[in-house]
Amino acid sequence: MKLNKFIDHTILKPDTTYQEFERVLAEAKEYDFASVCVNPTWVSLAAEGLKDSDVKVCTVIGFPLGANTPAVKAFETKDAIANGADEIDMVINIGALKDKRYDLVLEDIKAVVEASGDKLVKVIIEACLLTDEEKVKACQLSQEAGADFVKTSTGFSTGGATVADVALMRQTVGPDMGVKASGGARSYEDALAFIQAGATRIGASSGVAIMKGEKADGDY
Repeated sequence: MKLNKFIDHTILKPDTTYQEFERVLAEAKEYDFASVCVNPTWVSLAAEGLKDSDVKVCTVIGFPLGANTPAVKAFETKDAIANGADEIDMVINIGALKDKRYDLVLEDIKAVVEASGDKLVKVIIEACLLTDEEKVKACQLSQEAGADFVKTSTGFSTGGATVADVALMRQTVGPDMGVKASGGARSYEDALAFIQAGATRIGASSGVAIMKGEKADGDY
């Protein structure tokens, strides 16, 4: 299986330098990945650097805690799109979900979906902090809000994607919604296991190692 178009080639470290950013952009073009996933500060540069390729620009909203208000997430989304973002990966209000304040979670996701226009929205549920029941509810609310994908993890909490979480999310959302596994894919075998469990996108900083059939170090 050719994995390149499953991979969002990711660099989200807070201390990312321009040199590292340029390397990731060059790798994304070389391997023709689905997207480069960068923090909002890099979006305009990524859009300029990728304009002659079909690699998309993906960015993160409310990242990594998800604790901003819906209005701030909506503004952040509009700003990112104005700067050239093609795909939006937003973090839900995790505390509100755990408190069963589902109206707030729904409003939060809808604010980003509405602000995104026709751009792809992936909803990060941070599965490592949730019970299975909460994971299911987060996926259902994401569907109800009109998002395109559910996504396992930020890569900045207590754990990344697991095969079991991906399978549960796929079972919950059915065949038509995207499922993104982030954090945990460090080899071709890891990526394949996530895809077999139902993932349609893989978020990884180790995309090159995956494509080369090597094992990568790192947390995301």
